[in-house]
Formats: sequence, C-alpha cells, structure tokens
Amino acid sequence: MSPSDRYDTSGLPENQFEPGSDGTVLRNRLGITSREDLETAETAELWLAEEKLLAEVEQDQRFNVQDICAMHRNWLGRIYSWAGDYRQVNLSKDGFTFAMAPTIPTLMAEFERNQLNRCTPCHFGSRVAVAQALAEVHVELTLIHPFREGNGRLGRLLATLMGLQAGLPLLDFSEMAGWRRDEYFAAVRAGLDRDYQPMTRLFIDVIELSSR
Repeated sequence: MSPSDRYDTSGLPENQFEPGSDGTVLRNRLGITSREDLETAETAELWLAEEKLLAEVEQDQRFNVQDICAMHRNWLGRIYSWAGDYRQVNLSKDGFTFAMAPTIPTLMAEFERNQLNRCTPCHFGSRVAVAQALAEVHVELTLIHPFREGNGRLGRLLATLMGLQAGLPLLDFSEMAGWRRDEYFAAVRAGLDRDYQPMTRLFIDVIELSSR
C-alpha cells in the first residue's frame, strides 16, 4: 500500500455517488438519482424526525453527542447507510474548510463538555441570553460539521429544540436561510475567533420573527 492509499476516501460509502447521477447525487438507499428528488426525500424525512423529537425531548434534557448522532440517524437513516456516523472525508464550502475528519471525535467531545453542558437545557432569564446560547451551540456545531450531509439543517433542528426548552415558539429560519444567507456564513466564520456576537444578532432576529 502506498502512503497515498492510506488517505484514499474514494471507497467509503459516504463518498460514493448514485449510478446514473453523473456524480451529483450521493449513494442512497432509495436509489434516487435526481438532486431535486433527493432534497424532497430529505425534507420529508426531516419533518417526520422533527415531529418525533418535538414529542420526545424533555424540558430539562441536557443534550449530548449521542443525542446529536441519534437525531441525524433518525432523520436520514432511511436514506443513507452512514447516517448518524461521523464523517470520514474532509469537507469545504465556498472556499471555507470545516474541521478535518480525524479531529471530529475529539472536537465533538469538547463540544459536549463545553457548549452542550453549559447551554442545555436551555433555561435562561432573557431572550438575549437564549440567543447567545443558541448562537454558540450553532456556530460550534457548524464549524465541526460532524456529518457528511445535513449539518446546517441538523443545527437548526437542535436550535429549535433548545428554543422550546426556553419557552419559545418553533423557530422561523426563513431569513437566515434566505436573503441573509451571506450574513449567516460570515457569522459562522466569526466563530473561528470565538466571536459569537454576529450569530447572536441573527438569532435575536430569528426569535423576534418567530414570535410575531
């Protein structure tokens, strides 16, 4: 085996593409070859997972990394064989590189010890404090990007569950995922320097929009 073979990820299930998709659709259990159809399936499964979790999550629950993996598996397990498992490939988006795959177990353990233990259950005295907790958890989880697919949506799902613990309505992320998308990515990047204020401002607006 050559040195380069040790780092060859082409054979990993999470790095395979569906035959007939021209390398644009990840290998999936449903045999879907269209990106649009796959997105539809993922969205439908997300609604089901959210409905299930809304009924199961407890007011005083402190989330841990096992919960995060279970959420991902409950959502995408019918679609991907690797759902709920930490990714083994490196990922980047728009020139920004997320955490290197080998560091994910360590980073997720630190995430549990720090952000999850401090910020959940999400019981704080003001909406600003809640927004700060949501922002820190969301930024750190996004920077780690522990899974091959669905990290942003999973982060929003976790924020929604934390918001319910704080007595908030279901969170409306339409602006964050829409016309404020560039602002959102800038806020994620600010988290590299532990600056959570840009994301906190976004979450304050999310809370206000959701409460109207």
